[in-house]
Amino acid sequence: MAGILAWFWNERFWLPHNVTWADLKNTEEATFPQAEDLYLAFPVAFCIFMVRFIFERFVAKPCAIALNIQANGPQIAQPNAILEKVFTAITKHPDEKRLEGLSKQLDWDVRSIQRWFRQRCNQEKPSTLTRFCESMWRFSFHLYVFIYGVRFLKKSPWLWNTRHCWYNYPYQPLTTDLHYYYILELSYYWSLMFSQFTDIKESGQIPGEGCKIPSHRSQRSGSVGLNLHGCPKDFTQVQIQDFGIMILHHIVAIFLISFSYVNNMARVGTLILCLHDSSDALLEAAKMANYAKFQKSCDLLFVMFAMVFITARLGIFPFWVLNTTLFESWEIVGPYPSWWVFNLLLLLVQGLNCFWSYLIIKMACKAISKGKAGKWNPLHVSKDDRSDIESSSDEEDSEPPGKNPHTATTTNGTSGTNGYLLTGSCSVDD
Repeated sequence: MAGILAWFWNERFWLPHNVTWADLKNTEEATFPQAEDLYLAFPVAFCIFMVRFIFERFVAKPCAIALNIQANGPQIAQPNAILEKVFTAITKHPDEKRLEGLSKQLDWDVRSIQRWFRQRCNQEKPSTLTRFCESMWRFSFHLYVFIYGVRFLKKSPWLWNTRHCWYNYPYQPLTTDLHYYYILELSYYWSLMFSQFTDIKESGQIPGEGCKIPSHRSQRSGSVGLNLHGCPKDFTQVQIQDFGIMILHHIVAIFLISFSYVNNMARVGTLILCLHDSSDALLEAAKMANYAKFQKSCDLLFVMFAMVFITARLGIFPFWVLNTTLFESWEIVGPYPSWWVFNLLLLLVQGLNCFWSYLIIKMACKAISKGKAGKWNPLHVSKDDRSDIESSSDEEDSEPPGKNPHTATTTNGTSGTNGYLLTGSCSVDD
C-alpha cells in the first residue's frame, strides 16, 4: 500500500520541477492546500443534503402553496390488467403494430390506448409542487454561491489580471475564504452525486427504461409536448440519456475541483467555478416561473439564461480561462504532467459546453421558426424529439376512450376481455 501511495503522489507528476510536497507543508507564516482537506467535503455534503430536505419542506413548500401550486400529481391511468402487463413486462413505448393489436383486443381506439400509456408514464413522476421545491432549493444555493464567488473574486487580483494565477506558483497561500469556497462547491457536487439516484427514482426514470408514446397531437405538430410559448412546458425531469451525461458532468467537476485544490491551482479554479455558476440560478428561476404559470417571466428568464450560458461558456471560458491555463501558465510556470491532465479536463468541459450550447441554439431556432418550443432540459441534456412523454394536454388526457374501454380481469391464468392470453402483436420485443 505504501508503494501505491508513493506512486500516486509522485511529485514529478503533481508539481512543477524542483518543487516537493515538503515545500508545501503548512507553516506559521503560510497555509497551503492539503490533500486531507478534501475529506471535509463528505460531512459537508451530508449537511447540504439535510439542509436541502429542511429547506424544501419548510421554506419552498409554503412558497409553492402561496403561489397556488398544487401537490396533485398527473392524472392516474384507469386500471387495466392487459395494458398494465404490457407496460410492466413488455414495453413502455408500444409501436404502431402493438397498438393496433391492443386496440382490437380491448375494443378501444388507438388514441385511447396511447393516452393510457402517457398517463401511466406520467403518474410515476413527481408532482409540480415537488419539482418546484427542488428548483427553489437549487436556485437558492446557486444564487448564494455565485454571489459569494463574485464578492470574493472582486477583491482578488487574479480576477482583473489572470497572470496572477501563476505568479509565485505553487507557493500561493490558501486563504480562509478560498478554502470555504472550494469545499462548499466540492461538497455540493458530492451531494448531487448522492441525490442524482434519488431524484431519478422519485421521477420514475430509472436508467435503462423510459416512456415513448407517439400521440396524435405530436404526430400533427411534428414534435412532442409542444408549448406555444417560448419557455418549455417542463424541463426538470432527468431522462435516461441524460443520466450518463450528468454522472460524467459530476465526476469531471469533482475531479477538477479536487485536482486543482491538491496541486494549488485554486486561483484559476475559482474563476472556473464562478463562471459556470453564473447561469444556473437563471435556469432554476425559469423552472419556478414555469411551474407557477408565470409564462412571461418564464420566457424572459429562459432568454436570459440562454444568453448568459452561451456567452459565458462559448465566449468567456475559452478566450479568458483556457487562455490563461494553456498559454499564460506555460509562459510563467511551464508544463508538467498534472498540467497536461488539468488542461485536458478543461477541454472536456468545453466540449460539454459546446454540446449543451448547440442544444440551446437548436431549440431557439426551432422556437423562432415555428413559434413553438419543445420540451427542453439544457443541463440534463434532452432532445425535443425524444418523448418521455408528458400529457399532450389536460383535455386530451381527460377524454373518455373512443369505443368501449373497461377494466380487464384475470381469470385462471388468462387476461383480457375475451379470456385470451396476450399474443400476436403484443409479443415481447426482440
